[in-house]
Amino acid sequence: MSNRPRDDARSLVGRLYDTYGASLYRYAVLLLCDPVAAEDAVHQVFAAILRQTPRFDDEAHYLRRAVRNECYSHLRRRQGQNRLLDSGAFLEPIGRDVSHDERIALERAIGELPPEQREVIYFHVFEGLTFREIADAAETSINTVTARYRYALARLRQILTTP
Repeated sequence: MSNRPRDDARSLVGRLYDTYGASLYRYAVLLLCDPVAAEDAVHQVFAAILRQTPRFDDEAHYLRRAVRNECYSHLRRRQGQNRLLDSGAFLEPIGRDVSHDERIALERAIGELPPEQREVIYFHVFEGLTFREIADAAETSINTVTARYRYALARLRQILTTP
């Protein structure tokens, strides 16, 4: 008896995780504002692939969509509690000189945004996707994506400039 299909699934998951794992984790962290829950969400997606290997044409799109669905399921279970946990920072340090206090302020401000706006901020600012690419990934209109981005920036300005 051969374990060939199981070995193929493990090989696929290993390759996908090596290629996309870090960016999927960053995406989940920004959606959930919780590094532990984000790690769980990403692992759930890869565990599901191990259980039943899906067929997909665009693996990056499939994985982003699966992580997005898992994160939104988690948010629904959490019943909309949109709070930063005391589990630590969720933004990776950036190359410029940004003080610890500025980074924490930005994380808290991003954490106050609705998940849909955090998602657009993540894809556009952190992953460099165009609004068209974000609209395709989120399966929504480009007008919705640009409005979410505009609202997110306005809200961030308001939060960060209010003493």
